[in-house]
Amino acid sequence: MSGETTITIIGNLTDDPKLNYTQTGVGVAGFTIASSARTYNKSIEKWEDGEVLFMRCSAWRDLGEHVAESLTRGTRVIATGRLRQRTYETSDGDRRTVTEMTVDEIGPSLRFATAKPHKAARTGSNGHANGFDVGPDDPWASAAPANAGMGDEPPF
Repeated sequence: MSGETTITIIGNLTDDPKLNYTQTGVGVAGFTIASSARTYNKSIEKWEDGEVLFMRCSAWRDLGEHVAESLTRGTRVIATGRLRQRTYETSDGDRRTVTEMTVDEIGPSLRFATAKPHKAARTGSNGHANGFDVGPDDPWASAAPANAGMGDEPPF
């Protein structure tokens, strides 16, 4: 998506992601990532937190469902996506503009934690299988070795 502003943010989720569905059945998870700089102050020999950035985020379709199922409040995450500005009118008639992030990729930070990812079944944007084999023959879904059925030849 040429010309779009992309960013990567590292921080903690301020609450559990909230999964909602549009009228057409498309899933979207909404959540906020809090990120702050932390610097060491040598004069007092302590770590100090800088100002906190609260970035409102949304993740759509399968990604949104995976976020809502996998991540919880306090989880340290790394997210990358596109910035969007949205203008709306309050009930008092005031116009407000907010900057939000549409998340393209997100995952837990492994700096201070561990995680065991599980491959999800592939689905299209409409929730259907999209022609991919997600049954027992899917190599990601099975516990079979990576080279099962390939003989002694490398996979490349």
